[in-house]
Amino acid sequence: MAALQEKKTCSQRMEEFRHYCWNPDTGQMLGRTPARWVWISLYYVAFYVVMTGLFALCIYVLMQTIDPYTPDYQDQLKSPGVTLRPDVYGDRGLDISYNVSDSSSWAGLVHMLHSFLAGYTPASQRGSINCSSEKYFFQESFGAPNHTKFSCKFTADMLQNCSGLADPSFGFEEGKPCFIIKMNRIVKFLPSNSTAPRVDCAFLDEHHQNPRTLQVEYYPPSGTFSLHYFPYYGKKAQPHYSNPLVAAKLLNVPWNLDVIIVCKILADHVTFDNPHDPYEGKVEFKLRIQK
Repeated sequence: MAALQEKKTCSQRMEEFRHYCWNPDTGQMLGRTPARWVWISLYYVAFYVVMTGLFALCIYVLMQTIDPYTPDYQDQLKSPGVTLRPDVYGDRGLDISYNVSDSSSWAGLVHMLHSFLAGYTPASQRGSINCSSEKYFFQESFGAPNHTKFSCKFTADMLQNCSGLADPSFGFEEGKPCFIIKMNRIVKFLPSNSTAPRVDCAFLDEHHQNPRTLQVEYYPPSGTFSLHYFPYYGKKAQPHYSNPLVAAKLLNVPWNLDVIIVCKILADHVTFDNPHDPYEGKVEFKLRIQK
């Protein structure tokens, strides 16, 4: 018992460790002979080669089932979302406030619009074509260069008084601001049966302090997204595609008062009553113009 309880010295422990690393009597290294180490290494090499091959085979089979141009699952995208520019978010969504007399309060909003429309200059639309038809632009084949499909041009000048060209302040300086509405993309989505989707902006019904009807000028003048921008075939098929836009110039927003404005997309296949997604088919924002 005394021998079992005897503590080994540091030199004894080091000697045992060296003997474990290399045993000259049996020729073992770390408890195994070199031949056994070779066999174990070959086993693991073969094991991981087989596993890698199976994984690569699974990935290959998966890629053969994926269409590079169309997402497999779009069941949650029945109707497109709608976004607004300029977009300034508060605690409860879009909240835009500025003072007509203080240019610094609306300079940032104007800068957002100029930055956003920079992607709609004629130079940035060189890869797209001019379209004039008011019908859907179906493309069965890849007729554009580099095995792609054609995209229709949309340039900022189509927004006329809200393009930032004639009025660089987008109407913010005079208290009649322009807001740009964009409908999000859904691959192969057709918004309506035959008529172009139209934007309609109004004071929210819950706002009882202002009984007046909201007066709006829309650009393009019809306030519609032309059908020739649909369907969208995906980023790979249409690398030059730009979302069509509609600008709404608000003419009679009361000053020094919070108002809530809702802009809806009116189309056969666009819904705007989803309680779980406040931006599906419409966009709401609070606006306050001070003076």
